[in-house]
Amino acid sequence: MTSPPAPDRRPITALVTGGGGFVGRAIVDQLLARGDKVRSLARGTYPTLAEAGVHVLRGDVADARIVGEACAGCDVVFHVAAKAGIWGAYREYHEANVVGTRNILATCRQHGVGRLVYTSSPSVIFDGRSMAGVDESVRYPARHHSHYGTTKALAEQAVLAANDATLRTVALRPHLIWGPRDNHIIPRLLRQARAGTLRRVGDGSNLVDTTYVDDAARAHLLAADALDRNPLAAGRPFFISQGEPTSLWELIDRILTAAGLPPVARSVPTPVAWTAGAILEAVYALLRLEGEPRMTRFVAHELATTHWFDITAARRELGYEPTVSIEEGLRRLRAWLQPPA
Repeated sequence: MTSPPAPDRRPITALVTGGGGFVGRAIVDQLLARGDKVRSLARGTYPTLAEAGVHVLRGDVADARIVGEACAGCDVVFHVAAKAGIWGAYREYHEANVVGTRNILATCRQHGVGRLVYTSSPSVIFDGRSMAGVDESVRYPARHHSHYGTTKALAEQAVLAANDATLRTVALRPHLIWGPRDNHIIPRLLRQARAGTLRRVGDGSNLVDTTYVDDAARAHLLAADALDRNPLAAGRPFFISQGEPTSLWELIDRILTAAGLPPVARSVPTPVAWTAGAILEAVYALLRLEGEPRMTRFVAHELATTHWFDITAARRELGYEPTVSIEEGLRRLRAWLQPPA
């Protein structure tokens, strides 16, 4: 949680798109804690937001009208809402991630919003190969391995290109966000582990870095503040993580332990997982099956490759420093997953 605002700091009015989600809610909580006025635009209903004093609007970022209503009178927009996941129609990803972001940019200009912090992802530069300690100089690949990566890259490029003297923009790329209230990565792991279908992909030696949710949220607030004081922060992307590259599969085992589950016992070679993903993708597309495949080519690459990133730029330009270690994050996660009786 952030500290109360300094005496000379003027509270701001902030819009958080996706304010009821995992990362969005953490940003909302930290904004409220420092005395800012907060609005949330999300598709779902989140009564606890209103109870906390948030001005809640329900709608889709692809709807320009509701986006305009939400942005009016704001000092800063945190655009967190997106369609994530590993499967689905390209049209759905494009509508949510590209059209929605264009609406945000247009209405920020229409209503004189001066700052925009965009929640991007390292997926925008992931080409399926290992990436060890790379920085923001890595270019976008010619081809992504998921609709999510493709559309998030298009949206990020639009946000960064929009930066100018009247609308300062920044894109954050937090990597593998996790922690209590996670409604994406950890639930998927636990479902597969409980069903006995979770397999280690590859030899288990690949390293990744991750981001504890409170640090991810704090990075967003730091980025918004940096846009007011540091010209070198504007118009740029920044990798965000805990700065602790670790074995992906050791971390997964520790997360399972925190949930009271045994570690992953079986493994599958990477080529086998990739082939299984390709077959499942074809079957799901041909038969138009609901839900998503248990494995895709993108997931096979993600689970078998090294991917961790240099956060020097975020430290230097945003003043970001991770504060929650993996050990402390696991302790908090255990308390959430296994509360005292």
